[in-house]
Amino acid sequence: MGLIIDMEESLMTEKHTILIVDDNPTNLGVLFDYLRSFGFKVLIAQDGKGALQRASHAKPDIILLDVLMPGLNGFETCQRLKEQEETRDIPIIFMTALSDTVDKVKGFELGAVDYITKPLQHEEVLARINAHLTIRRQNRELDAFAHTVAHDLQNPLGIILSYSHILLEDLPTMEVEQALEVLHRIRQAGEKMNNIIEALLLLAGVHKEEVEMAPLNMADVVAQAQQRLDLMINKHHGDIIQPRSWPIAVGYAPWVEEVWVNYLSNGLKYGGSAPCLELGATPQADGMIRFWVKDNGPGLTPERQKSLFAEFIRLGEVRVEGRGLGLSIVRRIVEKLGGEVGVESHIGQGSLFFFTLPSIETIDPNR
Repeated sequence: MGLIIDMEESLMTEKHTILIVDDNPTNLGVLFDYLRSFGFKVLIAQDGKGALQRASHAKPDIILLDVLMPGLNGFETCQRLKEQEETRDIPIIFMTALSDTVDKVKGFELGAVDYITKPLQHEEVLARINAHLTIRRQNRELDAFAHTVAHDLQNPLGIILSYSHILLEDLPTMEVEQALEVLHRIRQAGEKMNNIIEALLLLAGVHKEEVEMAPLNMADVVAQAQQRLDLMINKHHGDIIQPRSWPIAVGYAPWVEEVWVNYLSNGLKYGGSAPCLELGATPQADGMIRFWVKDNGPGLTPERQKSLFAEFIRLGEVRVEGRGLGLSIVRRIVEKLGGEVGVESHIGQGSLFFFTLPSIETIDPNR
């Protein structure tokens, strides 16, 4: 009854905007219709001046730029786009009948990322667009990821260095109890760093691995997650209410356990002063099962809700502190398993965090 999930990510084209710049109405019309059929939002301009205006206003995700145009040609347009801060980072793909290597080199020197030779092959255009959009997304994700990890590791590392300095300077005159307290703080910071590193290793596995989906004993999965959080539950005097039985979903137990650990730990930290978490599951008409954790916390504003699961965004300015990397990993895990994540919350009424997984009935027994 196993089901293999491919770890390759699909590119969601419906959210991307393409600007086509060409003085030939026929080329514009054909490309416009073709790319629209794949879910792209398509903008057009028929000269370099129009391209500069549309790009500055709309900030498209990629620009297809003809070289031979009246007025500003493609090279001059590209140069101006790269000189403007608001359009500097937009990938530009030249479309041209020019095949001379010198012309191609000139385009790359001006900042273009690729060339497509006319007459255009539409399948090639689509493939190159998707390739460069993927690279752009990965670069943004890598930047945000680096900032997230650096911020998360900086705090415990600073604690370790500070308390180590105290020990080196003051150990001869310190009381035993004081020295033990300093060592305890160092150990806590070290454990926090270790947890972050383990989360990063998990994320690397989620990104690369293929896993076998199998029916889940959700009661056991939740029990394992609670056991890992025993100290936190006791510290916060948390109360966790579970249903008498769970519907059977399919997934990969180690990853689903991580999802519960993140949801439960967030509920314990950000729930009420004596956190009470209610767990449950709701079968849906589409064959998915919605698993959820409802807390008795203060609730979240709509703005914070939108940012919670964003890829690797630390919400220090726009979120409740502490929910960044963990919820990014939750989203990645659940999407790899074929589900989705989300939150429902109202100020003063707590928050409900959920994730969905396929029901066992969705598995083809002949596979």
